[in-house]
Amino acid sequence: MATDPLLRQGPDSTDLVLRVGPAGPTWNVLTSAGPALFTPLALAAPTLLAAFWMVLAGARASTVFVVVGVIAGLEYLIGWLVLALSRARDILRVEFAPAGVPESLRLVRAAGPDDWLPIKNLRAVRLTHKVVEPYQGDYRPAVSTLVLELVLRGVRERLTLPFDGNPQRLADALKALLGPAGVVVELRAERSTRDRPQPNSRWNSGGSASAGSGGG
Repeated sequence: MATDPLLRQGPDSTDLVLRVGPAGPTWNVLTSAGPALFTPLALAAPTLLAAFWMVLAGARASTVFVVVGVIAGLEYLIGWLVLALSRARDILRVEFAPAGVPESLRLVRAAGPDDWLPIKNLRAVRLTHKVVEPYQGDYRPAVSTLVLELVLRGVRERLTLPFDGNPQRLADALKALLGPAGVVVELRAERSTRDRPQPNSRWNSGGSASAGSGGG
């Protein structure tokens, strides 16, 4: 039944694949370690300020270095934990089982799968295809994204992902899969033009003033 690249039918389920990659708590923690290194860099100003006050208070250089190292280490660990927790909720795919006429679904997140839910808990699937087109003279390509909203009983899951497929085909495939279960599938399209960068008003006014004074 799956007729869209994002829908993959297996022997036991039909999966709506949103992000490709391994899942699980261990993998999530490991992949968060690298980006967490930016946390001490982002908090460098208060860390250096604390070191400056220690120097003014007469602390020895070795003590300052140790304290700064401890602060940076704590910042890294906190950033690692926050990043891992935030990524743990990312949805990788939605599984519908059985494959033909689904009776249940579950969300597979970066930290692992949720529990199976009855298909009746899914009230609607809302797709919004957004295209930002270049302005005249802009050589950058258009940007296409798909906003997916799953309206579940008591909660809504919403995510945005790059999309270069056919939104109507995806909507039709989801209707064919979920329509018999009474799930509403909606598709909206939004098109806009990328904002043209504004010229620097101070530079222009300064240039005009210089030109005027030179003409005198």
